Amino acid sequence: MSRILIAGGTGLIGRQLSSRLQEQGYEVVLLSRSKRVTGKARSYYWNPDQKVVPKEILNSCEFIINLAGENIGARRWSGKRKRAILESRISPAQLLFSNLEDNSPLRTYLTASAIGYYGALTSETIFRETDSAGNDFLGQTCKKWEEAADDFLHKGIRTVKIRTGIVLTTEGGALKKLILPIRCGFGAALGSGKQYMPWIHMDDLCNIYLQAIEDEKMAGPYNAVAPEQVSNKEFTRKAAQALHRPFWFPNIPALFMKLFFGEMSVILLTGSRVSSEKIESTGYTYSYPNLESALQQLFTQ
Repeated sequence: MSRILIAGGTGLIGRQLSSRLQEQGYEVVLLSRSKRVTGKARSYYWNPDQKVVPKEILNSCEFIINLAGENIGARRWSGKRKRAILESRISPAQLLFSNLEDNSPLRTYLTASAIGYYGALTSETIFRETDSAGNDFLGQTCKKWEEAADDFLHKGIRTVKIRTGIVLTTEGGALKKLILPIRCGFGAALGSGKQYMPWIHMDDLCNIYLQAIEDEKMAGPYNAVAPEQVSNKEFTRKAAQALHRPFWFPNIPALFMKLFFGEMSVILLTGSRVSSEKIESTGYTYSYPNLESALQQLFTQ
């Protein structure tokens, strides 16, 4: 039985991914900043800020999945907040690598990344893994995030980078915030409503990680987004339909969003299409390739 270590494994994605991997017969151990964690997987304390990591556990695993990183949408982006977001993605990878011993059984290192790699913009481009990183805060943060994983690659360890879109799950995250006004009867598009919202159902995201573990041909970056590409207006309208709530017009003005969220509003007001062709070329088949099927499953549980 292969042992998989998940750093940041007690977060939203980590909890569901851990369960999925255990269902498939893997032994899963978690690294968490909390010393009190409940669940089926064993959890070990670590603290990247203080350079604390359980070396013996780290060096007993064949796979590492690094999901560690501050929530970029938790609060407004001050200069201090932006530095914390960046550091929370780089220092965990550096700590894991610096404590990896030469005789470690590690075969594969998987790191979370994000479609923010391509920058916060709305364009006609359909971004693919071969495209360059954006020059803004999101693009450069993701670029440095992925570069931190290259230490493992240079050591000869297979390295996979999962550039994730908006993750749809009823357990929390972005969807819960997006549908709150819709549930209250005030669903409306944001800004122009023309910005794209690359998304993925949580089940598909977990299955992509599972495939990345089992398919040794997978390496480098992969966009983890559903094949269907929808605008913010389309997303909001379909969510309102699924929840049997009204969809309003006109849109919520961009100026209001900027005043309320500051620079962080780019997450909501911009977005381009992102291709899923590379992951599909590996043979991966989406359980939820379109938004209607994803929302139906989520809202009828």
